[in-house]
Amino acid sequence: MSMKAAPETDQASYRNIWNLSWPQIVMMFFHFSIGFIDVWVAGQIDRSVQAAVGLISQSLFFFLVIGMAVANGSVAAISQSFGAGLRRRAFRYIGLVLYIGLIFGSAIWVVGRLFKWQFLGILQVPDEILPVTGYFLDVFLMLLPAYYLMVVTNAVFRAQKLVVVPLASTAIAAVVNAFTDFGFGLGWFGLPNFGYKGVAWATFASVTAATLFNVYMLYHHGLLKAETFPPLRWVRKGLPYLLKVALPTGGMQLLWHLGYMVLFAITASLPNDNVNALAGMTAGMRVESLLFLPAFAFNMTGSILVGNSLGAGRKDEALRIALRLTGIACGSMTLVAVCMYPFIDPLAAFLAPEPAVARQAVNYLLYNILSIPFTVASMTLGGIMTGAGATIYTFAVYSSATWLVRLPIAYTLGHFVWKDAEGVYLAMLISQIFQSSAMMYILLKRDWYRFSMMKRNNKGCRTEEECCPPPLEGAKTNVRPAV
Repeated sequence: MSMKAAPETDQASYRNIWNLSWPQIVMMFFHFSIGFIDVWVAGQIDRSVQAAVGLISQSLFFFLVIGMAVANGSVAAISQSFGAGLRRRAFRYIGLVLYIGLIFGSAIWVVGRLFKWQFLGILQVPDEILPVTGYFLDVFLMLLPAYYLMVVTNAVFRAQKLVVVPLASTAIAAVVNAFTDFGFGLGWFGLPNFGYKGVAWATFASVTAATLFNVYMLYHHGLLKAETFPPLRWVRKGLPYLLKVALPTGGMQLLWHLGYMVLFAITASLPNDNVNALAGMTAGMRVESLLFLPAFAFNMTGSILVGNSLGAGRKDEALRIALRLTGIACGSMTLVAVCMYPFIDPLAAFLAPEPAVARQAVNYLLYNILSIPFTVASMTLGGIMTGAGATIYTFAVYSSATWLVRLPIAYTLGHFVWKDAEGVYLAMLISQIFQSSAMMYILLKRDWYRFSMMKRNNKGCRTEEECCPPPLEGAKTNVRPAV
């Protein structure tokens, strides 16, 4: 498809990209601090606690699949609606995703409790860490309703370009988590030392505090009112597009995180040094997140800007944003990775005091730092596809990279060729190269614009009305919100 040159607009400017990106980059560093402190405190208690934290933290992402899918669908629907000036439609999508988040968070909590031990059996949790892992799972399942609300409300604010609100919410979670981790996990500040139980409840307290803040901010910004929550007749018309975006995202998240759980299971059942490898991978992932979590900020910025541009019918601008943002993300994070390389050993030793675990963490980081340009590129392009509503492409690429590339290679190298964790780490690098290459091909060669809700194609439109299909019931096409 040929792309006509278009004049530079504020949406695609470096200034606009930076203004949306920096709060989300800082937010991801707060996310990093939460995981980093959890793993460090767990390592001070015992290696079995550190391994359990890794397993259950990854499992938590599996339980959050529906919430993340709904969040991605809401960013596409809300940002495109605001971009098209359909404020009332955007508000009703906000109410719809709040309903969905609360209902599914509560339902998964109940189902998880019923099948707790079967789930731990699937994970092949080693016997020596089973009691600790089971306790963490109990607490994290109880947290799911609040966690779902936090995920979808953060997405609602991002879709309106109110990116400072999720930043503040995450900062609150980080502060509460640090205080309760050190206080109740290690007995600092004169507080009682509950050990691993304190670490588990620290997560509960931090997420709950962040969720309460988000609910208050919804009220403060006038988003919790009667007109926000749509009637059933509107839900029938508005839900299909949300599902069109969310279902592939949910399927991708499900297969992606299930793939990570299988990867943990492959590591846990390695012929040699499996517990040290599991703990080392957990520690290494926390250090690595310092590099790839900022890529989530670029992912989210891309979804917001591309959603707004396509909602306004500007395809050329959407492509320009995608290329510019990918270049910025890959260049900046590769530079950070190069600067971090000399500090791998001390970082690993800091998070994993036991030498055998630290060695595994270093090996993990060596392979995954090499993959940073590819990881960041695929994550950023995934956000571009989310903003366009083209999540079916992300589903196909991410799932193939995990199940057809990463896991078969990890199992073969880890269990039959090298018989240790290094085979798992190499498989992760190979899969990221495949994934980023496929996503870039889609960006440049496929018609991903056609998945946007407005379905404007910049051709044959003589007026604004001709470029817009009839809006959903209740939408006001003459209102252009300030976002």
